[in-house]
Amino acid sequence: MCGICGQYNFGRQAPVQHRDIEAMTRSIIHRGPDDEGFYVAGPLGFGFRRLSIIDLAGGHQPMSDQEECVWVIFNGEIYNFLELKRELEAYGHVFRTKSDTEVIVHGYKQWGDEVLNRLNGMFGLAIWDVRQRRLVLARDAFGIKLLYYRIAGDCLYFGSEMRAIRATMPERPEIDPTSLNLFLRYRYTASPYTILKDVRKLAPGTKLVVQNGSHELSRWYRFKPAPFAPAKSPDEATEELLTLYKQAVRRQLISDVPVGLLLSGGLDSGLLLALMNLNGSSWQTYTVGYGSTFAADELADAAETARMLASKHTSVTITRSMFGETLPKIVASLEEPVASSSIVPMYFVCERARQDVKVALVGQGPDELFGGYRRHLGIRYRALWARLPSWVRTPISSAVAALPRNEALKRGVYSLAIPDRMRRYQHVLSILPGDQVDNLFQDGSLEPDAGDAVLESWADLADLMDGTDELGGLQFVELRSTLPDELLMYADKLSMAHGLELRVPYVDKEIVEYTERLPANFKVRNRFQKWIHNQVCRTYLPDSILKRPKRGFAVKVVDGWFRDEIDNRMADALLDSGSKLYQYLRPSAVRELFEQHASGRHDNHKILFSLVVFEEWLRAHQEPVAARS
Repeated sequence: MCGICGQYNFGRQAPVQHRDIEAMTRSIIHRGPDDEGFYVAGPLGFGFRRLSIIDLAGGHQPMSDQEECVWVIFNGEIYNFLELKRELEAYGHVFRTKSDTEVIVHGYKQWGDEVLNRLNGMFGLAIWDVRQRRLVLARDAFGIKLLYYRIAGDCLYFGSEMRAIRATMPERPEIDPTSLNLFLRYRYTASPYTILKDVRKLAPGTKLVVQNGSHELSRWYRFKPAPFAPAKSPDEATEELLTLYKQAVRRQLISDVPVGLLLSGGLDSGLLLALMNLNGSSWQTYTVGYGSTFAADELADAAETARMLASKHTSVTITRSMFGETLPKIVASLEEPVASSSIVPMYFVCERARQDVKVALVGQGPDELFGGYRRHLGIRYRALWARLPSWVRTPISSAVAALPRNEALKRGVYSLAIPDRMRRYQHVLSILPGDQVDNLFQDGSLEPDAGDAVLESWADLADLMDGTDELGGLQFVELRSTLPDELLMYADKLSMAHGLELRVPYVDKEIVEYTERLPANFKVRNRFQKWIHNQVCRTYLPDSILKRPKRGFAVKVVDGWFRDEIDNRMADALLDSGSKLYQYLRPSAVRELFEQHASGRHDNHKILFSLVVFEEWLRAHQEPVAARS
């Protein structure tokens, strides 16, 4: 795990200044406190900061082959690098290190860009082909690692974080109103957009190739799931998934530094701990919560799991005051606004874990893979709803629309009637109807249908989803959009703020590709969610863990804070007419959302927290100027 950055003057081929690469690299020093490296040759410059994990002595970057005709900088881990190394050695390649980075160097020489499809891991990387004068930037298949870029005239700037790019910008960046609309509608900004105008991030599974004075963006990862033939039986799928889980955990425990686990009270991370125990013992585990004050807290459950599975456990308790006081620092670390209330507990648990370990596994992924969210129930049984006669559906829809709060249910019922598949998914994933989000903006500041930009970002996924059922199609999008651009994005930024590498075994390439071929009734069966995953968990976890309710404590805490005290710090940010967000949004529209929520008429905690995060982001980033629409 590291931080990378660079510049390529691909037009006039003007020389890159070493001091500019140094400035970019200094901006991401927190990502790699152990080492730094540079490669500057004419119009190209690479910068690198290293967090040493594998081959502590020999993994220095930028790295090249012996002839220095291929150079690589790389952030992440390649878990199958030993297998690839043996294969490449059989072709005659000679390795000088034990680092996974060198596999990318020789893999590119052997297979060209196809090397990307052979990598099982997480990465944001840059490859410079000296002979062909060709630069390749690429992001891993499921976007576990990030890579930002900016093209200004004939100059390309890129980095693991936006701050490396901002170090090269002479003027304050502008906010992109379309991206702000996407953020307010989905709580994150979908790739390739960012909150800043002209700064983009590679979408998961895509690459940017720069050669001969031009650049081309394309999708390198084009896996197209098709149902298994013959179909898997439940027993077969359970056994094969368990094998894949074991293999993924074993691969992702490879490290030359201590490894731990972020442990919740649920079954996903509990199973990870059980599988880690097949490869060692007395693992360090860490849990965060708000303490016994909140009934939905999971500190006690996690501690009990740790006791059952014999880990060395640490609990971190945060308070309401800590939440509010630390939120500005956390938003600054994120660079882009992400409005998940879990960002605060994630920041604190990573901070504590880094005191003992450099690497931690985390149990993200099964909810998206196996249907763990409420929205998956509606999508799973949409066909049953569609078969109901209109005289039944219409009064039910009207009754749901009249309910106080229950906004997710209302949006879900509305979305079921949308005939276009991608638009249906768009509405399912929205936290507020598009017209309500548009209504928040100052008059004339927003292009028409700005919220539909997410459909453009999903456009090249449509033909890859032909073989998926309704639930599988939504999950296909989630694994390439909501998971990487929201959950994995803040996991990367907040862990690396403390110099901690997070690994996500459930998002292993082999697990995802296997799961995407399973039918919906293996994921949601008789309204039981994550069914096949639960069957696997039964192999190692007792009923006391399997039967625990899903917590989601952070959401409930933030919701309660907005409702119970209208004079707290977060509410003040919305009620103060001098707040910076009102340069872009209408105060009256925001106050209406707040009053609806405080009165209990509507559950607006998600959009309200999004607005608070946006205000904190504006303050933290010195108020980028508004872009003209």
